[in-house]
Amino acid sequence: MRRRFIAPIALVLAVSLAGCSGGNSADNVVQPTDDLSQENLNDPSTPDPDQEAAAATCKEAKEVSGRAPRIVTTVAPITNLVALMVSGTSIEVDGIVPEGTNSHTFEPPPSAASVLERADVIFVNGLGLEDPTLELARANAKNSVVCELGTAILPKGSWIFDFSFPMDGGKPNPHVWTSPFLVLGYLNIIRDAAAALDPSSMEIIDANYIKLSRIAMDLDEAVKTASATIAPANRKLLTYHDAYAYFADRYGYEVVGAIQPQSFEEPSPKEIANLIDQVKKEGVVAVFGSEVFPSPVLEQIGKEAGVRYVDTLRDDDLLGKPGDPEHSWAALMRSNYITMVTALGGDAAALKAIKSDIGLVDKAFYPQ
Repeated sequence: MRRRFIAPIALVLAVSLAGCSGGNSADNVVQPTDDLSQENLNDPSTPDPDQEAAAATCKEAKEVSGRAPRIVTTVAPITNLVALMVSGTSIEVDGIVPEGTNSHTFEPPPSAASVLERADVIFVNGLGLEDPTLELARANAKNSVVCELGTAILPKGSWIFDFSFPMDGGKPNPHVWTSPFLVLGYLNIIRDAAAALDPSSMEIIDANYIKLSRIAMDLDEAVKTASATIAPANRKLLTYHDAYAYFADRYGYEVVGAIQPQSFEEPSPKEIANLIDQVKKEGVVAVFGSEVFPSPVLEQIGKEAGVRYVDTLRDDDLLGKPGDPEHSWAALMRSNYITMVTALGGDAAALKAIKSDIGLVDKAFYPQ
C-alpha cells in the first residue's frame, strides 16, 4: 500500500457543545430535562469509551479485490459526502433512506436487508438517528463494517439534548451534519475507510478529500462572517424540527424552541400558546418551518406572534434531483444558511459567494 500523502484535517472537539440549547426560557415548552452537568455528560475532553469504540470500528474496513467495493449509507447528506469522496473510483454507493422521509421513524423495507448484506462498509449517522436501519444492518450484514459517524466523532460531553431530544429519552440531537466544522470529522473517517477499501484509488480519494474539506471550511467561515452581520439579539431560532443545535452552538445562535416534540406528533394547544408567548417575549424575528414537514402550527405561531414565517428549510432532503449539481450536502447547507441569515436581518453575501459545486460527480443511488 502506498503511503498516504494527505493528513486528515484535525478537529478540536474539546469545546463544550452540551449547553447549546440550555438558554431556553419557556418553562413549559423548551427546556433541558435534566442538569447538563450531571455525571453522564462529562467534559468533552474526557475520554469516552463508547466514542472510542465507535471510532475504532470505523477503521476496520479492509481492501476489496476482484470486484467493486460497496458502501451503503442512510440519509442523503451522508450519501452525498460518501459519493463525492469516492467519485472517480470503482466504489459503489447505495443510499437506504428516501429523501423527504422522517429519518427518525423510517422503517427500512425487507429488500434493504439484501442491500445491507452485500455492503463492505455501512455508514450511518448514529447518535440514535436511524436505529431501525442500524438494527437491520447488524442482523443481516455480519461481515460488514458498520460505522456510526456521529457517535465516532462526538464524546458524550459534546452531545446536545433539547426539546425534541430530551435527556430522559436517552438519545441526543443527531443532526451533526448541519455544522460544517463537525462534518470535517465525518470526512476524515469516510476518507480513511474509502482508502482502505480501494488503496489503488488513494490519490483520487485524497484529491476528493481536499475538495470536500475545503468546501466545509469555506462554509464554516462564510457562516461566521454572515452571522456576525445579524444583531446578537436576533440570533434566535424557532424551528419546526430540532435540526440546528450543533449549528447554533458553533455560530452563536440560541435555539429558543422547536414545534416537533420527541413523539414527532403535533404540540398541544398549551404548548402552542406558550411558544407564541415566548416568541413575543424574546423578540424572535422569524420562525422557520420545514419543507419536508409542513406545519400549519408554525405558520399559526408566526401569524399570531406577528413575525415572519419561512417554510423552506430542509434537514436532510437535498435540493433538486439526484444528478443535479445542487443535489449535495454543501448546496443544501448553503441554501439553509442563506435563508436563516436573510430572514434574521443579516447579510448573506459571504454565503452567496460560495460555489457549492466542487467539480465531483455523485453517482450514488438515492431511493425515491
